Amino acid sequence: MNYFKQTILLLFVFSAGTTLAQNSGYDKLGMQAMMKGDYKVAVNQLEKADAKSPNNAAVLKMLGYSYFQCGDFENSIKTYSNLITLKPSDYSAYYYRGKARQNVANDPKESLNNLRENFYLAAIKDFGKAIEINGEEDPQLLQNRALAYKDYAIYKSYKIKTKAEKAACIALFNNSIADFQKVLLVQPQRKDILSLIDYVKAQVASLK
Repeated sequence: MNYFKQTILLLFVFSAGTTLAQNSGYDKLGMQAMMKGDYKVAVNQLEKADAKSPNNAAVLKMLGYSYFQCGDFENSIKTYSNLITLKPSDYSAYYYRGKARQNVANDPKESLNNLRENFYLAAIKDFGKAIEINGEEDPQLLQNRALAYKDYAIYKSYKIKTKAEKAACIALFNNSIADFQKVLLVQPQRKDILSLIDYVKAQVASLK
């Protein structure tokens, strides 16, 4: 389990601890399954907890994350949307809803779906909201918005027919570069980010 996932799980435990401390029901079993990395079991238990106690922010946060880890992005999006209604200042809800939306947009099965562009735009908006709430010092948020801009620009580049569309596509690539450069301000030794910037610049050059 990587550092970021560990951090998220610890935040879940911390934020949910008070709510679940005196509860030995489905929600606590779901949290235990999450800590073991068994997200299918976690989903099963947390769905029961949600049915028993709707609009519980701690349950929704864990359930949305568990859906995400199981690759059930549509239910993850729905669950995080419900959480955002309850807790509109929870930046991690926007972050994971954005990642889920981006994953749906990037799924080959969505290639003929006319909603694909909407998923990209919604993902970028979610990452932007997470950054607005948590600040521009979080490289994880900036990196994911940069990737969303990049993926969306690549998708748009296949549909270019006019000069205006080309200019709009280049603007998206430039937004991606700008976010990657902000990551480097916080983590200047990131060779992977430098490589991504070079890749995006090459995409821009190919359109000129």
